[in-house]
Amino acid sequence: MRIHFIAIGGAAMHQLAIALHLNGNNVSGSDDEIFDPALTNLRRFELIRADYSWNPEAISTDIDLIILGMHARSDNPELLKAQELGIDIVSFPEYVYRASQNKKRVVIGGSHGKTTITSMIMHVLKECGRPFDYLVGSRVRGFDVMVSLNEKNDLIVIEGDEYLSSCLDLRPKFHHYHPHIAVVSGIEWDHINVFPEFDQYVDAFRTFVNAVPDNGSIIWCGNDGNVSKLMTEYKGGAESISYSAVPHMVDNERVKVMCGSVPVPVNVFGEHNMLNMSAALEVCRRIGISDESFFSAISGFEGAARRLETIYENDGLRIFRDFAHAPSKLKATVNAVKSRFPAEQLVAVFELHTFSSMNKKFLPHYSGALDLADIAAVYFSPHAFELKKLEPFTEAEIRDGFNNQSLRVLNDADALLGFIKTHVRNPANVLLMSSGNFDNANFDKIPLLN
Repeated sequence: MRIHFIAIGGAAMHQLAIALHLNGNNVSGSDDEIFDPALTNLRRFELIRADYSWNPEAISTDIDLIILGMHARSDNPELLKAQELGIDIVSFPEYVYRASQNKKRVVIGGSHGKTTITSMIMHVLKECGRPFDYLVGSRVRGFDVMVSLNEKNDLIVIEGDEYLSSCLDLRPKFHHYHPHIAVVSGIEWDHINVFPEFDQYVDAFRTFVNAVPDNGSIIWCGNDGNVSKLMTEYKGGAESISYSAVPHMVDNERVKVMCGSVPVPVNVFGEHNMLNMSAALEVCRRIGISDESFFSAISGFEGAARRLETIYENDGLRIFRDFAHAPSKLKATVNAVKSRFPAEQLVAVFELHTFSSMNKKFLPHYSGALDLADIAAVYFSPHAFELKKLEPFTEAEIRDGFNNQSLRVLNDADALLGFIKTHVRNPANVLLMSSGNFDNANFDKIPLLN
């Protein structure tokens, strides 16, 4: 097929483009701005022009399908031209569903933990030799791409995002997938630019679980009050499985999980990751993986990129990157590192990057989120506020929102590196939390600063 992507530069969009190219399709795409690693990846496969900006002249009737990303607006010149020509236009999730209608669909939903749970399942299935397709929101060790769609496979594991599908399709992405097995890892108000009321956000998850057929399964976190309330109200006939953290212990500074009475060493830590592992275990049980095979495989799992990922460890200094942006995830991630290394200094930095975190009304939800850190800072990019057409916070507003008057507020990448240099006292752990990139701050410099 001849397939053109409008807004090809997204993390998942460009990976789908590569997957379809590798499947033998003629793929092209455009965007107004593409950053690495997407830019390098797309150029490696020659899927974009040197000038990849919107160009309606590139839209013609020889295109069989347009895949439309959420980044494109309704007045996009390529979109208007495609509509004028009557070309078939679908959103990213709608295409994934079309390609997986004849597969068993496992969809991982939730306000946090989705990527890690999906990655754990992928790792176990690969180690067990089980063929499958997948869609995941981050790079996973052992996988070359983040999307795989193969007609021969009868199973697909999908990270299900609750954000909207496209400017033409305002349904949450995970409403398209119609799971046979659904996971709800947690419900915490997010994306307030499209869900201005908490009940609207919960309704998105209600529709998600109600789409599971009576012969399907809903696997949900019993530790989350909002999820528990949702499932108490659930009237469908699907199997309902509540999960809690996998039994675990720390032995000789090594985290071990229990397979029955047998301790199995693992490379991840923190209560939230023990919950994620439990969800992955329940999924794998329902697709034919034994507990023994699961725990044997999971012992080699090293995490997904930017999910409490160790990016440096030497000479008494560890640096972690994490995607945390919701208030409860910040608390869980800070707690995980402090609990794992209680005698060591913890310097925690959080970047305001999502619409929710950059909204003044939402800011008080972060009260106490960084309190367990020995040194804490909040970073924001004035340019990001400008792009989102939001008014930047004052330092006082940020400190009041986090209910932490000792919080340092930074808005310059060099100042951020200087702050870390000034405050780190080995042995120490530096925790960098953001769904963004801290204005491309060069964190490789941190070890050189000490």
